[in-house]
Amino acid sequence: MEQYEPDRLSPAQVAAMRRSFTHGRAALTRRSLLRASAGGALAVGGLGTLSACGIPPAGKTEGGVSSEDRSKQEKEVSFSNWTEYMDIDESGRRHPTLEAFTRRSGIKVKYTEDINDNSEFFGKIQPQLSAGQETGRDIIVLTDWLAARLIRLGWVQKLDPAHLPHAFANLSPQFRDPDWDPGRAYSYPWQGISTVIAYNKKALDGVEVKTVSDLLDNPKLKGRVGFLTEMRDTVGMVLLDMGKDPARFTDDDYDAAIARLQKGVDRGQIRRFTGNDYTADISKGDFAACLAWAGDVVQLKADNPDVDFVIPDSGYITSSDNMLVPNKARHKTNAERLMDYYYEPGPAAQLAAYINFVCPVDGVKDELAKIDEDAANNPLIIPDKAMQALSRAFRSLSAKEETAYEEKFAKLTGA
Repeated sequence: MEQYEPDRLSPAQVAAMRRSFTHGRAALTRRSLLRASAGGALAVGGLGTLSACGIPPAGKTEGGVSSEDRSKQEKEVSFSNWTEYMDIDESGRRHPTLEAFTRRSGIKVKYTEDINDNSEFFGKIQPQLSAGQETGRDIIVLTDWLAARLIRLGWVQKLDPAHLPHAFANLSPQFRDPDWDPGRAYSYPWQGISTVIAYNKKALDGVEVKTVSDLLDNPKLKGRVGFLTEMRDTVGMVLLDMGKDPARFTDDDYDAAIARLQKGVDRGQIRRFTGNDYTADISKGDFAACLAWAGDVVQLKADNPDVDFVIPDSGYITSSDNMLVPNKARHKTNAERLMDYYYEPGPAAQLAAYINFVCPVDGVKDELAKIDEDAANNPLIIPDKAMQALSRAFRSLSAKEETAYEEKFAKLTGA
């Protein structure tokens, strides 16, 4: 694998990460909007380290560096994940799907909720990975942009398809072939994160909202519209509305999307750009409509009958949190077996019923209906084929592009 030496983080990238940590998708809750309080102080501290020194070069190592796989001798696996991102029983101490995996396989899972945001966690594992040392973890879960960076650096191992038969067979088509990991050679999605349009029926008072153009152009919504502080989600949705593919857009396309948003700011159409704090605005009716994350909308709809959502015919942006095996992991085969387990319909359904994010596993609906029929019929959790066909991913960015794009977006949002 070709090695890359990443650039120092630009001020615009640092600002974007700070927004993400405190209010954006990095602060998203994993269930019942609990994660919003988890990211703050540690995230900023971790970011300070990254912004001060940049990310060091990967050195001479090649991608997929393994140590001796001790899976046969040591029936264990170490799994690092985000908070509130695993099913849990009523006692709050046991994870039913993990315990079922251990009973079946004999492999004990050391499960740790030690990821509060991507870059803070990167700061924890970077010294070992850059030095060619083990991290003490066999599975880590990272959002797609950081997963792409670790793959590019050669700091994660190529997966063995022979150990992932369910994952290979049951991975949903919308997650199957990202440009940063073609064919899913190094990663498999843990859950998906979709960006949709949420609205408050009472606040709309009969005004119809079906598209991003409605948000930007309908004068009846002036000052009552929200967009997200996450660049990829907001710009991606605008690009789709303009008939552009977020996976293949040009610099000119990006600039046109920014200009369109700027008009909305200048005219007072856009009330503000928000992170997950839009949940209060849309519930109270301060926002009549806004861009929103599907995982939040599931909970908002359950709590407030006035809140609903729409998927634009132009499409919607979907990203993912992804399981990877870092270099020098001691139990790679055990890790792959656990990853594959969550692509079986039963365990996947149990997980989806608890955390309510977009399930990346095909064929889960019937199993989920046995647990929670409403969840099984919720397209924000189990997208049907028509909704899957509208899903689009924001393409990978070079370091130069990311710096330029974040600077323009920061200027737009006043960050």
